[in-house]
Amino acid sequence: MTQAVSLLAAASEGPTFHPPTIWDFFPPVIAFENTPFAFSRITLAQILATVILVLVFWLGTRRLRLVPGRFQSIVEMGFDFVRGGIAHDLLGRKDGDRYLPILMTIFFMILFMNLTGIIPGINIAGTSIIAVPLLLAIVSYITFIYAGVRKSPKGFVRNSLFPSGIPVFLQWFVALLEFLSTFIIRPVTLILRLLMNMMVGHLMLVLFFSATQFFVFGLSGWWASLGVFTGAFGLAFTLFEVIVAVLQAYIFAILTAVYIQLAIADEH
Repeated sequence: MTQAVSLLAAASEGPTFHPPTIWDFFPPVIAFENTPFAFSRITLAQILATVILVLVFWLGTRRLRLVPGRFQSIVEMGFDFVRGGIAHDLLGRKDGDRYLPILMTIFFMILFMNLTGIIPGINIAGTSIIAVPLLLAIVSYITFIYAGVRKSPKGFVRNSLFPSGIPVFLQWFVALLEFLSTFIIRPVTLILRLLMNMMVGHLMLVLFFSATQFFVFGLSGWWASLGVFTGAFGLAFTLFEVIVAVLQAYIFAILTAVYIQLAIADEH
């Protein structure tokens, strides 16, 4: 009797909607649990993005031709975009070529890991946990400090903290602000900008498609028509996420180039 009442109560409750939560970014381990090699769906996304990236550039550059084919042309367009639009445009040809490998790696690594967020079955960006943005921010941080010290071994830190033309009684106050801005806020903002955009994008996509599934398969009648609208919003937001994926890769790479350019400016 008690079991029958429980089944009736469960049936009367009807389907429930499960919205996305922050726990989506802590997925269960899918292989090698309780070992140093344990990985989850996010780790799988990162590995997949890395393998595809290496494969694309290997296939695109292994047999270079003077008259490139379609695939080689696409790969070369990607190279030219970073080299001409970021490295050479901000750093000049000499310094741009010197730091091009770092900028190229940052741009395409972020781009491919961002795009895993729209791949069915994975549906989460490899950059949506702090480890990847943190690693790339550290690389960017070390690179611009190296660039500044290489350009002016004795004057980089001094010129970074004590800009010319500041009154003496304000110099230490300005130095504190410059230290926070240059050496603390820069890497933190790089991390948070990329991380938050990818997290919010994932939550929005899951929200739209979870709502579509709930309205279409969980409810009946006219409620199902709402699934058409949420599904349409989900598809539209998927296209928007592609734009965000490219834009965030571009912003991270171009800010890294800007920081390098500031570090190697003539006053340094």
